[in-house]
Amino acid sequence: MHPYLALPAGPYPDSALSAGQLAVMAVVVVLSMAAWLVLVFVAARRPRHRAATGTTSVPQLPRARGRKRELPERKAA
Repeated sequence: MHPYLALPAGPYPDSALSAGQLAVMAVVVVLSMAAWLVLVFVAARRPRHRAATGTTSVPQLPRARGRKRELPERKAA
């Protein structure tokens, strides 16, 4: 018996994938895209609170309704 009888007859190997292999590939791609989208949305959201280690923020004054907020004039440089 010749040792190469189990190989395909053509010069190229059989590249057909089974349905199970294609399903696994599709699931991996979909899960990767979903994870990427979640990470993008988590990175893009604003932080809910600031750390208490030496950071201070300017207090926000409530805006009067119906009137435009006036900005103080600045001197020219």
